[in-house]
Formats: sequence, C-alpha cells, structure tokens
Amino acid sequence: MSRTRPFEIRTEELLARLSDAGQYKTLQMLEGPMGPVVRLRQPDGRTRETLCFCSNNYLGLANEPRVVEAGIEGLRTYGAGTASVRFICGTFAPHEKLERTIAEYMGTESSYTFVSCWTATEALFPTFCEAGDIIISDELNHACIIDAMRLTPAIKKGVKKTVYKHSDMESLRDKLRQAAIDAEVTGQIWVVTDGVFSMEGDIARLPDMRRLCDEFDAMLVVDDSHGHGVMGRTGRGTHEHHGMIGQNGIGHVDCFTGTLGKALGGGAGGFIAGSTTMTELIIQRARPTLFSNALPVTVACSADKAIQIVMDEPDRVTRLKNNVETARGKINAAGFEVIDSPTAICPIIVGETAKAIKMSKRLLEFGVFVIGFGYPVVPEGVARLRIQMSAAHTDAHIEQLVDALKKL
Repeated sequence: MSRTRPFEIRTEELLARLSDAGQYKTLQMLEGPMGPVVRLRQPDGRTRETLCFCSNNYLGLANEPRVVEAGIEGLRTYGAGTASVRFICGTFAPHEKLERTIAEYMGTESSYTFVSCWTATEALFPTFCEAGDIIISDELNHACIIDAMRLTPAIKKGVKKTVYKHSDMESLRDKLRQAAIDAEVTGQIWVVTDGVFSMEGDIARLPDMRRLCDEFDAMLVVDDSHGHGVMGRTGRGTHEHHGMIGQNGIGHVDCFTGTLGKALGGGAGGFIAGSTTMTELIIQRARPTLFSNALPVTVACSADKAIQIVMDEPDRVTRLKNNVETARGKINAAGFEVIDSPTAICPIIVGETAKAIKMSKRLLEFGVFVIGFGYPVVPEGVARLRIQMSAAHTDAHIEQLVDALKKL
C-alpha cells in the first residue's frame, strides 16, 4: 500500500526523529504477575527475572492471593462482562459494595466508580460546571485534569479556566482574587490539584488550599491517585497525611477523584468520592457513565478486597514508609540526588530525555527495571529516572537497586 498520504508521511518522519534522538519508547513485555520481581521478556524471546522499581503497586496488592481470589470469585458469580452502562442494566451488587467501601475509606458520604480515574476526571468538571464557573488548576496537575479542563468549555459554554504556579499559594490567591472580581465569573469557583504529583513526588498543600477556598467560597477537588495507600498513617491519602479526615467546614476536601489501578489492588478503575448530591448528579448527567460500560465486576470485587486489606492491615503502609526512607538514604549515599518527599516516588533528575532513556536501558541490563521519563511527559531538560517503592520490596531488593545505580 502506498504510504504517500499526509498521515503516513508525517508519522514515519516523527518516529524516525524519535529513534535518531534516542527518545523512542519500547514496550517491555511481562510474562507473569506484577510484583517486586517480574518475569520480563528478552529480545531473544526468553524471560528473565528482573527487579521492578517502576510500578504503582505501592502496597504489593496486585498479586495478593486474597485480592486475586476475590476477583476470581466475582468472575465465577457474575460473569466476564457487565454488557451495559450503569443506568440500564450494568449495576451489579459488587458495584454497590465497592462504592460503600470507597466512601468509608475516603471519609466521604458517597462514591461512584468508573473504568478509570481518567474517565472519572473527564466526567467530573463537564458534569459539575455550568456557565459562569471557573476552574483553577495547579500547573503540574496530571494530564487527565488538563484534558478535562480543555473538554469542559466545549461541553458547557461559558466555563472559564486558569492555572496557578505549582504549589504557590500566593499565585493561587491571586487567581482566586481575580476570579472573585471577574464579571464573567458568576457561578462556582473550583480549585483542583493532585494530592501527590506523580513526576515530582511532592504533595499538595491541602490545609493552605482549604483556607483559601473557604475565604473565596471555592470548592476543592483533589486527585489522589498516587496518595491512596501511601500517604497518612493508615494509607487513606494526602488528606489523612494533613489531618483532614472527618472534619467539617475548614479542614475538608469537597471532592476526590482516585484510582483503583495503583495501590488499591492495581487492577483498573477509578472513582469520584464526595457528597451524595455529587454522585447523584454524576448518575443523572455524566456522559462517561451514561454512554460507557460499567467497571467489570471482577475488578470491583478484587478492588473491594484490596481496600478492606488496606484498612485492616495498616502495617503494610508502615512497611512502605520504612522502605521509602531506606531507599532514599541509600540512593543519596550512592551519589544521586533524589527530590525530597514523603511519598513512594523517588525521582532522580538526569537532564535530557535521551540520557534518561539510555540510563534506564542500562539499568535493565543490570536486572533493575526503572523507567526514564522525558518529554512530553515532563519538560525537556528535566528528564528523570522515576524510582517507585513498594511495601513488597525487601532490603535485599533495595541493595540490588543501589548497586545497579552505582554501576551507572
């Protein structure tokens, strides 16, 4: 077939440029379950056991036998697919149970699940916002928030959006002040932030943000996908880390988005957690729930079990925190500067994208799976190795990681 159409020409040129610049991404194929050690397919087709330090499996629950068995039992009982959207015939008893569990875990009145947190975020603002509203976002928020903000004015005409400097409360105050005097802002002011910023590994200043939101009558939305299972004494999230669970008025988060695909079982799925009014509006009006199938029941069952384990076994969170502290100390001692943070994300800034990818490939040769992140995931010039810790890692695993870094 002739490759003379504009799409083929420009795509082949782009792929060639990425390859020449050392920025071409290669998919690594796993031939077994996710864990601290994975079976990775080699170029010759054979598999090799490799330490995994790039997974979101923060609590080691992705292959926890009880989580797996709960999913299998859900598959046996309810079958493979929901075959419908929720409001027709796609709501099963495990959805109801999971959503009650999420609400208990997050400390909210209610919750509602989706096939991913990306979908949940795309449902939130186009559903909640109306003409005259404004969305104010941290400049380093996740891509799903950015895309949801771009989408919202196309669906709801008259919704405004703006961005404040990363975790800069004076910048946020300035944006809130501007919104308060803007004649076109006649409705709700929304402030949205990641709880844990996935590339930097730092955390949002939620108490300060809450005070500013209360001052300007704004609603606070937090995507805590990398905070679930990691932050707080019992792993409930960044709001628990800041002591913001179970409080009324000042001290609370109005709405959360989150994922079931990371620490909370690692299967798939996302959710919105907030007031009953919010979830009822999602049921009635959110396009992703009106026009897209429900979360598979087997995933709902495994995620429910995973969250129950997190609530019943806080020692997993303690083990993760100990591993993070040990790894950060040893990586720094090996001569690498890790961005300081209490989270399980340990980024090492290396500079250019091609360098990060090359270092990642070299680490893989040493039997350590760490991904190099560069443009367009992060800006050019601040590419990094993003090391992610798990409660399932042992001291020996951490020593092997550090030895491999030293060889670089």
